Amino acid sequence: MSTQEKASYVAVCPECDERKQTETPNEVVEFYRRHHRVTGHDVDLERARPDLDEDVTGDDLKSVVRHLLEQYPNGVPIGVIVAVMNERGLSIGETLDEIHEIRMGGGLYEPRDDHLGAF
Repeated sequence: MSTQEKASYVAVCPECDERKQTETPNEVVEFYRRHHRVTGHDVDLERARPDLDEDVTGDDLKSVVRHLLEQYPNGVPIGVIVAVMNERGLSIGETLDEIHEIRMGGGLYEPRDDHLGAF
């Protein structure tokens, strides 16, 4: 089994084929931020298998975060949110933009770095 087949999270840049394989969801977000800042390229989630206790209901980001707080009471890793929203058709960049918008409106808070909660 290759490393890619073992990794729970794989992100890839379709323009330059740079990729990140990891077991840690927030590393995918850091890869996106760094790669986008340097190249301006978007990064796609090729694989995202968050270890969730149950299926997440809800389609909007805030309800997804609320649902995930049951499993992550100290804050939901942004990488897990990105993975769930990817299943709903949002890219990493679109999810991060939506997180920013909702946070600026007071709907989300960050109990610790790169972990979110919902009001």
